[in-house]
Amino acid sequence: MQFKLRALLAVALLSAFVFAPSAVLLQARTPVTLSDGRAEEVGMSTQRLDKITSVFTKEINDKKLPGAVVIVARKGRVVYQNAFGLRDPKKSDPMGVDTIFRIYSMTKPLMSVGLMTLVEDGVVQLTDPVSKYLPPFKDVKVSTPNGDVAPDRPMTVQDLLRHTSGLAYGEITKNEKVKEALTRAGIVTTGTEYDSRNMTGAEEVERLAKIPLVNQPGTLWEYSLAVDVQGRIIEAVTGKRAGDFLAERVFKPLGMKDTGFFVPQAEQARLAEAFETDPVLGNKYPLIDVSKQPGNDSGGAGGVSTAIDYLRFIQMLLNGGTLNGTRLLSPTTVRLMTSDHLAGVVSNPQMPGELLLGSKGYTFGLGFAVRIADGIAAFPGTAGDYNWAGYAGTYFWVDPAQDLVAVLMTQAPSPARAGYRRLLRQLVYQAIVD
Repeated sequence: MQFKLRALLAVALLSAFVFAPSAVLLQARTPVTLSDGRAEEVGMSTQRLDKITSVFTKEINDKKLPGAVVIVARKGRVVYQNAFGLRDPKKSDPMGVDTIFRIYSMTKPLMSVGLMTLVEDGVVQLTDPVSKYLPPFKDVKVSTPNGDVAPDRPMTVQDLLRHTSGLAYGEITKNEKVKEALTRAGIVTTGTEYDSRNMTGAEEVERLAKIPLVNQPGTLWEYSLAVDVQGRIIEAVTGKRAGDFLAERVFKPLGMKDTGFFVPQAEQARLAEAFETDPVLGNKYPLIDVSKQPGNDSGGAGGVSTAIDYLRFIQMLLNGGTLNGTRLLSPTTVRLMTSDHLAGVVSNPQMPGELLLGSKGYTFGLGFAVRIADGIAAFPGTAGDYNWAGYAGTYFWVDPAQDLVAVLMTQAPSPARAGYRRLLRQLVYQAIVD
């Protein structure tokens, strides 16, 4: 009997050891307030973090990047903050830590968090059909080789959040018929990519609903205009512009004073600019005009922000939905948003990791790419870390297991941008010594 008890105890201890990482992730995290700190106080090396400075300085001196801002925090302590190069390569203004950037697809997590506050309010459910809030989508069709057909089921709010809606980006989709329709509708614009700010929200919905989906809802991960549609749902539910709603529920509570959908005239001297010609391919990649309020607040690509503003946002997520005593989301909601929502969804050659970082290893949650395991991906990270990026070179990630957040801001819309995302991750993780 004594032997059996010892054996059972050993099994219990072994199970606790084997499943300890999952248990840690399920524990409530004590919220921290962002403050300056020494790297050594939080298990990092100042000397090793200085590699970020030397590497990015060289890239800028070699004219591969116009400028950049990098901020890294661990355990609520900002252990690295630096601005490199020029704010505008056509001028001599130095980059500053308060420089404003076009964040393109890093607007998506902001809009998704805003939508999830309405889910928490009980006025939206993830299983709701999109047409419940936006009636034109009731009649949307699906493009197939044999013609347009009715969807097998309606697209849902969850589909919008995890990019399984069947919507597309004209700049990315391989469906030429849908691409042409998006161009004719003025949703894909000539010369400037991902610019859907030239129409009102109502016009965007009317135009999109007339264009067939590229696949059946819920069947395939396809990066798309779905987050613009999230903004239209917010507007339908609240009666407010999406940007005004986010300012009220997200930006102001977190102290994100320089985040929005355009740059006021008085602040335009702080806006970062790109090289006129990409140094890698020699192509021109004009950026969206953010000098005035747009026709609609594009949740997919229309936002502007600073590195420190965005750091506050992702520290809130790392804290489980709260920052400085202000709670935006429940920890359970953050957990839901950063879980795998693609199990059973057919794989796409351009899954989140391949699209964003040029490597396998990531699934998608409700607004974020989520790491599946410590391995698989060809760069450092931990199972459960989540991230996203922007077309013009911006990037962030959150690693709950390492209690780590990091932001890269630059205006470099070049195919080289995935390499800079991977590079920064390598330089940050090698600086962890405890």
